[in-house]
Amino acid sequence: MASITSINERTRLASDPGAAEFDVPPVTATDLTAAVDDYTRSLLQRRPTSRRGRLVPRALALADVVGLTLAYLLATLKWGTHGASGSTRDFLVFVASLPCWILVARLHGLYHRDEERADHCTTDDIVGVFHLVTIGAWLLLVFSRLGGWSGPSLFSLAAFWLFAVCIVPLARTIVRRACKRSPAYQQNTVIVGAGDIGQLICRKLIKHPEYGVNVVGFVDRAPKMRRADLPEHIAILGGPERLPEIISQLDVERVVIAFSNESISELLTLLRQLRALSVQIDLVPWLFELIGPRVSVHAVEGLPLIGLPPGRRSAVSRAVKRTLDVVCAGLGLIVLGPAMALIALLIRRDSDGPALFRQTRLGTGMKEFTALKFRTMRVGTDTAEHRDYIRRSMSTEAAAESNGLFKLERSDSVTRVGGWLRKTSLDELPQLINVLKGDMSLVGPRPCIPYEAENFQSHHLERFLMPQGITGLWQVTARANSTYVEALDLDVAYVRDWSLGLDLRLLLRTPLQLLRQRASTA
Repeated sequence: MASITSINERTRLASDPGAAEFDVPPVTATDLTAAVDDYTRSLLQRRPTSRRGRLVPRALALADVVGLTLAYLLATLKWGTHGASGSTRDFLVFVASLPCWILVARLHGLYHRDEERADHCTTDDIVGVFHLVTIGAWLLLVFSRLGGWSGPSLFSLAAFWLFAVCIVPLARTIVRRACKRSPAYQQNTVIVGAGDIGQLICRKLIKHPEYGVNVVGFVDRAPKMRRADLPEHIAILGGPERLPEIISQLDVERVVIAFSNESISELLTLLRQLRALSVQIDLVPWLFELIGPRVSVHAVEGLPLIGLPPGRRSAVSRAVKRTLDVVCAGLGLIVLGPAMALIALLIRRDSDGPALFRQTRLGTGMKEFTALKFRTMRVGTDTAEHRDYIRRSMSTEAAAESNGLFKLERSDSVTRVGGWLRKTSLDELPQLINVLKGDMSLVGPRPCIPYEAENFQSHHLERFLMPQGITGLWQVTARANSTYVEALDLDVAYVRDWSLGLDLRLLLRTPLQLLRQRASTA
């Protein structure tokens, strides 16, 4: 029988060759429960039906019904001929059609992706919701005309479509946030493989509690030494042969296969066993550094192949991206102009120096430009400390600062107003001027300082193939929870998988980051 050994104990034994392996009694159900933390033990008290796979689909279906009904009432209130609910016949037909809407939504996969994808959010549903509302509105129009009754007018139907496209995603966002507060949303997770990649995935999952993934431990016969930034309670629960027992006793719902040292044949046998269990299986693919969200899976006589999209970008797509930048940046400066003037006044009154901070950054093709930001630090702050931090952080094993984030702490240099601006990312608003001038884009890799590029590896230079942006993949998905190297890898991943759809999703998710008051970029 394998034994439960904390990664800290393995680390101690590895660092002390003279230390002997101590005896541990055979693993029992009680031992497995004792090996996990109190929070995991509390999740084990949930009802068997209290699971994300049951909670979220029902909540989203309710959100769709409420959103569609509210859109119908608003449309008929303004453009209907019989008041908010329309005629009795119209209202009954709409109510009777709601199960059909739910069926169409289910066919579009709008209810079960949360269980499969840990990072799924409402912005990923936008296209599906658009299709749902569009198909539903057309079917409502066609069937009403074929049925021989007047049904909704074109104006009320168009208004219903517009209201539904806006209200349904909002309703979904609200219920998702409510679901995430429930213990039923949490998925107990085991990671197979406690090597560099397995422990990296563990850290990323722990740093993102919004994923609702509770890592209960690792499965590995020969784990590496524990990373310093992993919690103490994360343990080695045993070898792969014990995985079915671990899943059963610790109520595991998700298993991540992360480059285990086990043989391929043993892993295949293990995966075939897991397929018979009710668990979500996530595989870290080989060459994962090159695989992004735009990959396609096709097959040749049943043999699956992963297709990487070509790197070429059409002139039309680039023109649309630039047009979106100009329009949004122009409107943003007009709407936010008074707020920016107020922020500039607060900065001038808070400390000596100009309101704007000008700094040389690298843009497309590593071309230098002057980036504008609201000044958040005292005038004359030395950059040597930041240079040294960048050099030290160019390691995948770089440790977080004392605040638990991968961001240089400079509280002695940041002004009082500057600290607030950084938390809300409002210090970056003047970069809208850079976007309007063409130096930057709304979405893209973070524009880096020239001395930062001195530490880049060759593949990191791919980030300069696209315009640098105010927001981007790193800013939305990781922020200060990732090391500097991981942030660079996310920038490269954005460039490799860029599409207009990706830009729109990142733009929609950025306001949520502002509301969470994440730390801004350095």
